[in-house]
Amino acid sequence: MDRKEILKILSDLKVLNKGHFLLTSGRHSDTYLQCAKIFQYPEYSALFAKEIVQRFSGEKIDIVIGPAIGGIIFAYEVARQLGAKALFAEREEGIMKLRRGFEINEGDNVLVVEDVVTTGGSVKEVIEVVKNYNANVVGVACIVDRSNGKVDFGIKFESVISLDVISYESKDCPLCKEGLPVDKPGSRKFK
Repeated sequence: MDRKEILKILSDLKVLNKGHFLLTSGRHSDTYLQCAKIFQYPEYSALFAKEIVQRFSGEKIDIVIGPAIGGIIFAYEVARQLGAKALFAEREEGIMKLRRGFEINEGDNVLVVEDVVTTGGSVKEVIEVVKNYNANVVGVACIVDRSNGKVDFGIKFESVISLDVISYESKDCPLCKEGLPVDKPGSRKFK
């Protein structure tokens, strides 16, 4: 798929939104990508997962893991296409961990996936979870890289599409300075 096709799909599915948003990372932006809308349509989940699977062809991958909630369905679909195990990590008392009896074995080759990467915070937490099990992180993948390639995980990082979407610390947000109301559409709760 080329960039134009991907943007058309994201637009048609109303994944791209404009306004004043508080992102899961804690930063503010005039653009919000609601990638969960992609997962309403299994054919698009499969299509975007196929893009990632192709970019990791030749890699031995035992497990695909994503952070709850954005990475759950994408991890499942990428794992399904790879014939790997699908897991998700979630926060318990603010700390990302494996729960629900999930296990990673020492030496497993693990691909970490997410729907959208802005600062990479959740992905970095999942990478630490995987490393705590003495497993190998073979790479990171996402549908949308909002950082436009600025996030560095220190390992292979692939995205279906990379966008330059500007975000701000709340103290520097021009939308806040204009007094525009903030919408918090993400999954993490802020105080």
